[in-house]
Amino acid sequence: MPYVSGYGAEDVSGGFSHRYDTPRLVERLNADWYGLAISSGLLDHRREFLVQLPQGTRSHRAALHHTHYGNSAPTLWTRVRLLDRWDIMGRGAASAFLGVHSGHPGFAMMALDGSVYVSASTGETGIDVLAVRHPDRSENILRHLERITRHGSPYANREYAQRIAAWLAGRPGSLSDR
Repeated sequence: MPYVSGYGAEDVSGGFSHRYDTPRLVERLNADWYGLAISSGLLDHRREFLVQLPQGTRSHRAALHHTHYGNSAPTLWTRVRLLDRWDIMGRGAASAFLGVHSGHPGFAMMALDGSVYVSASTGETGIDVLAVRHPDRSENILRHLERITRHGSPYANREYAQRIAAWLAGRPGSLSDR
């Protein structure tokens, strides 16, 4: 699935929020992310999953900059493994590929089999992390993706819209199967 967006409250299967002034914020974020990753099925038996990264050499910080100016670059899913020593919300977010800086994550993750999508975003007062089960079956998400391919979107360039259209066309029950 090339892109997940447009989900509704009914699609969300779990998540958490923390204000920036939460004591030991990074520690709490990491613990809650891991709990969500386990309970939602994000990690496989080898602790592998997908992370959506901006295509090319852009960091998450650079991609955010481009998104705010209406010119986002396509992203690609990258297979990763959670090591024994990890710090997604601290060092990971500070790396600029999983966030803006430590304690300010921004990422999209998906189970290898596509059964769950997990995202983190920073807001004015805190961090929100949520899980969506079976995003490829969500009517809200599918309608949103179809709108991108039909009407364009300031958040998806033409190449990305074409990848979305190809993915939609290849789904069982798509118009090309009828």
